[in-house]
Amino acid sequence: GMSALGRRYAGARLELSREQGQTDRVVSDVTTLLEAWEASEDLRTLVANPVVPRPALKSAVLAVIERLGITGLVRNTVALLADRGRLAHLGEVLQAFDALSEGERGRLRAEVTTPRAMPDSYYEQLRSKLQQITGREIVVVPREDPSLIGGVVTRIGDRVFDGSLSNRLSELRETLLANGATLP
Repeated sequence: GMSALGRRYAGARLELSREQGQTDRVVSDVTTLLEAWEASEDLRTLVANPVVPRPALKSAVLAVIERLGITGLVRNTVALLADRGRLAHLGEVLQAFDALSEGERGRLRAEVTTPRAMPDSYYEQLRSKLQQITGREIVVVPREDPSLIGGVVTRIGDRVFDGSLSNRLSELRETLLANGATLP
């Protein structure tokens, strides 16, 4: 679930973003930053390091944020966390932001990763299929990963639907069962 601290910071900021009519901007900034956070072990290690003096930490993290083109509310939230010595909780706050704003708009983001860009009609078909499955409005976020062999990976929140992998896993399962293994 969501951390209480994350919910508290994100909830207050979301209220503010609604009042300022900035929700979409905030959501897109949060998405950008969350991706950077998840992709960068250096960033996570830096903010968790108690030896780095607070002012230095703050300016380092704000420099990263400016490079990502993030301004306004999300930048201010990070500055606030920095001032309160709470930067180690940045990931939690971003995840809470993400979860609260998705729920609020009733939409689910589906990240669809393919080896190369697909035609719009492909994403549109996938979107309507996912809407049937989930019963929610789906926003498709296309991604490309050339290293992905023969398949499509769709991620909705924590759930991953992997066209290529799931087939392989069921084959593996069959093989194990054929060899006398007991599986749940």
